[in-house]
Amino acid sequence: MAVIHHTTLKPTKLELLTSWLPTRPWYEGGAGEPELTKAGGFRLDDPEGEVGIEFMVVTDASGAGPAAYLVPLTYRGAPLDGAEHALVGTMEHGVLGQRWVYDGCHDPVLVAQLLALIEGRVQAQAQSLTDTPDQEVGRSYTGDGLPSAAFVRTATDDRDGTEVPLPDGTALRLHRVLRPAAPDAPALPPQGAIGHVAGAWGRPDGSRAQAVFAVLGIGSRA
Repeated sequence: MAVIHHTTLKPTKLELLTSWLPTRPWYEGGAGEPELTKAGGFRLDDPEGEVGIEFMVVTDASGAGPAAYLVPLTYRGAPLDGAEHALVGTMEHGVLGQRWVYDGCHDPVLVAQLLALIEGRVQAQAQSLTDTPDQEVGRSYTGDGLPSAAFVRTATDDRDGTEVPLPDGTALRLHRVLRPAAPDAPALPPQGAIGHVAGAWGRPDGSRAQAVFAVLGIGSRA
């Protein structure tokens, strides 16, 4: 069980993301600096208790209209070997000391726990509370079992999101630019999907939105 520390971060998560988001091919903001607000998300527990796992939703007001981005992050107490390309930055945590922050799509611990969530073997946790399930996170799975440990860091970004190929021929597709479902309608995966995760966040006007965060499918562009 991850313990949430309410302490100082230097730089803050939003300060790190302000520099990092415009480098992503799926970023849709304007020419200026992002204007970010933390809008929602959830956490997963690392069974080993070493890696922090957070699926953060941030809204950006720098473009023609507000955009919502899904940013899966991992927090580590030491660098992750072979993942220099996925480093978002480093921060000083008021309790835990220096932390290395990674784009979690390239971190095998996050991918393994996301697969476990899709299968229903673990439960999503509230973003800012210890030992509190997040009841707004939905998931489904119709397959026969997913790979657990075997994972190669080959996640790729494109203009639509991030794809993580898996050893069994399936692929995780993370929707980095979130497209809200219609009001009062559930956030459902596309036809043919094997599994999915959906979540919610707060809009700038105070309403709640929900969308599919990740889809598990066969082959490319699940």
